[in-house]
Amino acid sequence: MLTTVRGVVGAVLLIVVLTGAFLGPLLAPHAIDEPVGIPGSAPGGGTVLGTDFLGRDVLSRFLHGGSPLILVTLAALALTYSVGITVGIYTALATKRVDGLILRSVDLLLTFPPLLVLLVLVAGAGRGATVLVVGISLVLIPGVVRVVRTMALEVAHKGYVEAALARGESTVAILRREVLPNIVPGLVADAGARMLGAIFLSASMSFLGLAAAPPAANWALMIAENRTVLATNVWSVLAPACAIAALTVSVNLLGDACVHTRSSSRGR
Repeated sequence: MLTTVRGVVGAVLLIVVLTGAFLGPLLAPHAIDEPVGIPGSAPGGGTVLGTDFLGRDVLSRFLHGGSPLILVTLAALALTYSVGITVGIYTALATKRVDGLILRSVDLLLTFPPLLVLLVLVAGAGRGATVLVVGISLVLIPGVVRVVRTMALEVAHKGYVEAALARGESTVAILRREVLPNIVPGLVADAGARMLGAIFLSASMSFLGLAAAPPAANWALMIAENRTVLATNVWSVLAPACAIAALTVSVNLLGDACVHTRSSSRGR
């Protein structure tokens, strides 16, 4: 019961955050780079959340700042699982030599600190959404490969897979029809944890000013930019910080619910 409540709360909270992030730009009263008052002003005088460090409307930038962070996160996850699932399943059914070679390569990537990988990539290729998506994927793919390989190995020893092999079905057909559908629940649960990591990395790079370039609006970038006016307008930092926290909590609740549901179904 508690898990169900958490799942429902997480789903509702996530829908609210996503709806606000993607419909927000339509409701913004000002352009994201339009000065509307004295820098760092508190709410009032036509500004619901006050102004930022350059005198721009915090509410307008807040309403524009969610979609870039979320889109980068989702794009990175899509790329991560596209590569991770393909490599992980192939590794599970490959020869021991190929399996060992891929695992050693994966372990090598896991030794590098995530932020260091992103910083090196940005230093070499420049900043931007595409670079950030590729960088986050490089950080997350090794873990996904290992998780997918473990789940695929578990499924590969089931009777229906052995029966498919005995019928002479191709490896691709077995992977598509027998293995992949049976590891989807586990992948959904794993995706919740990976999304938290992707959000953290995307927000961290934006906070450091290495993702979206000003005057672009981004929740994490807003926190970094407005630290200097925190004393005069706390909402310039508090609003985007709460939005990121809500996004993280909602994903965490949904991930916990999925993990518990999967564990319960396996225990029956």
